[in-house]
Amino acid sequence: MEHRDDTRPQTTGPYPSGAGTVVYDRDWAPDVRRSVRCAGALFGLLLCVDLTAGELIWWRGALWFALALLLLLVLFPVRVSAGPGWLATRRLLRTRRVRTDLLTAVRPLDGVTQRLVLRDTLGNRVEIDPEVLIRTPALWYRLAEGARGAEAAGTLLCGATALHRLARRVDRETALGVFRVSGLE
Repeated sequence: MEHRDDTRPQTTGPYPSGAGTVVYDRDWAPDVRRSVRCAGALFGLLLCVDLTAGELIWWRGALWFALALLLLLVLFPVRVSAGPGWLATRRLLRTRRVRTDLLTAVRPLDGVTQRLVLRDTLGNRVEIDPEVLIRTPALWYRLAEGARGAEAAGTLLCGATALHRLARRVDRETALGVFRVSGLE
């Protein structure tokens, strides 16, 4: 039973930064637009070539459309999101989630593009581009917060040095961004 003089926590708006909010990659929407533009440009170019040659027929148009759609599927970016204790990647057909507070391994993969592979004790696996974490410090904060908990609990067996190296890189890029914005380059 409530009394008139009882104090209750009042909700005055959204959660404060870092409390319970879900953070998304802020460059995802522009990446999607670029992917659509590339696929549309390819489709338009192929149609123009066929029109110029005078050989455009319906099945060739359908073939060019399928080719442009295939390019769109290849270029479509991964949506990365994070919340308290988890990080998720969403592709067109599948979402993968890893518990950052239960991480067991963090491995950088070098190749054509650099990737970061995260594994947790539940057997989940997520592969992300480290540039996403650098471009969106709030995502990095969620990952680092959970990784610190996993390291303190002793579940993070492999990859602590890779995370520390990435942390230095994120800090350096964030500081450079602040200097650029403030004009102190």
